[in-house]
Amino acid sequence: MISPACLNCDAPIAAARAALGYTLCLICGERVARARRHTVANLAKSNYILITDPTMLRQLNPKYTPA
Repeated sequence: MISPACLNCDAPIAAARAALGYTLCLICGERVARARRHTVANLAKSNYILITDPTMLRQLNPKYTPA
């Protein structure tokens, strides 16, 4: 049986991890996860919004004062 390999570095991936659908090893997966910067904020009496820019979050809160 051929063990699955990471798409970034060709390191072997654990069979259980590959069975869950992961295509990256733990090291590459963490590197990709740390590179993503986003948060989700709920708007009053509305829905949730995905925020990828910190200035957008500051604009949503008019009472925000930097520490």
